[in-house]
Amino acid sequence: MNATAKLNAVLKYIKETFVGKNEIIDLLGIGLMARENAFLLGPPGTAKSAIVRSLSKGIEGDKNFEYLLTRFTEPNEIFGPFDIRKLKEGELITNTDGMMPEASMVFLDEIFNANSAILNSLLMALNEKIFRRGKETKKLPALMFVGASNLMPEDESLNALLDRFLIRIKCDYVEPDLLHQVLLAGWKLEGSVTEEVPTISADEVRELQKLCRQVDLSATRKEYVDIIHSLRNTGIKVSDRRAVKLQNLIAASALMCGRKESIVSDFWVLKYIWDNEEQIEILEGIINKIIEKDTSTEAHPQAMYNKTPDAESVMKEVNYLIEKWQEDSLSFEEQNVIKDKLRYIQTRCDWIKDAEKKKYIQEHIESLWQKILQTI
Repeated sequence: MNATAKLNAVLKYIKETFVGKNEIIDLLGIGLMARENAFLLGPPGTAKSAIVRSLSKGIEGDKNFEYLLTRFTEPNEIFGPFDIRKLKEGELITNTDGMMPEASMVFLDEIFNANSAILNSLLMALNEKIFRRGKETKKLPALMFVGASNLMPEDESLNALLDRFLIRIKCDYVEPDLLHQVLLAGWKLEGSVTEEVPTISADEVRELQKLCRQVDLSATRKEYVDIIHSLRNTGIKVSDRRAVKLQNLIAASALMCGRKESIVSDFWVLKYIWDNEEQIEILEGIINKIIEKDTSTEAHPQAMYNKTPDAESVMKEVNYLIEKWQEDSLSFEEQNVIKDKLRYIQTRCDWIKDAEKKKYIQEHIESLWQKILQTI
């Protein structure tokens, strides 16, 4: 089994464990292969930590580092304390054993609690994979960094931290129809049933990261340039630096599908580069229309999923939201969740091939929007 197949086997196992989280897991796999950082946004209880932990366990033979940041977290807790023996000799050398600078997979929960004491060192680690403290400079073995938060940063000084995470993933509770499967998978996980778990070595991941840089992107370069211009025109900031790095995600999508060249459907990864939640729907609208044109049978499953939504499943989601809206005493937050989900379903509805079914669903969506507007 080659390295790509091994990584896909690891991701498949995690998907079976965490039902309804395929999108998150696939994107973490893309980030790992591209050696780009990923940020998870979502409320507690959406399995953010557990999924990252499972991915870390799937990488054999290397150290992992996980830490929950608070506003009082000190540099020593992340990077390690100064070596006392060296300190007596007048040298400021950090003892990094078991700390972040030694880890191949790094997960920093509540990342936006990072304070000024650790911010500069953290920014350099995330961006350049280098640890610098005083006169010390050390290359980090990190395959990728994953950050998570329940909320987006309010302090503008933390925007630079968000910028270090190329992939941004919205995590939410699973759909009601999947809850039964979630309970079964969760019970199995809690039971700690002993079974053979697929793994990939850290060296094999590094080899994949090298191969990722060798993917031929020339066939889609023109379309990619057009997309960047389009995103900038709609107000989504894509700096030249980010535009260059985003190519790594496109290449990773191709490599994960066993291809050495990119195709248009690999642009699905560009839906996850938002700076705020308002941009999620805009990106989906722009990117879905582009990848819809790709008729290749070698597309990544996430691109294929968005290309061919099932009309009955979409109608079920609409009916669920209609029933939900009719409930008494909906909180302001619950109302916003329904609106966000309805916008997403509306975007997916555009992909339904059957014109009659599409029109039927759109009528129900429009009817629900009218009810929502009447209550505002």
